[in-house]
Amino acid sequence: MAIASAVQKGNFVYDERGRQLTTIAAGGGSHDGLQGYTATTVSVRKGSFIYIYDERGHQKSVIPAR
Repeated sequence: MAIASAVQKGNFVYDERGRQLTTIAAGGGSHDGLQGYTATTVSVRKGSFIYIYDERGHQKSVIPAR
């Protein structure tokens, strides 16, 4: 399943039709939340790190945020 679009509502990430892609907490800090997406991944900032997840919500990698 490809990710067509991703938007953040509250602390979770949903697709453009309002269906929850998966349960990915988006963080609660002022800079935290959805950073972007591709057809196969969602990037979420939590604190000083960016977490990369696949469309099923499995963490693929983590990188330091700038």
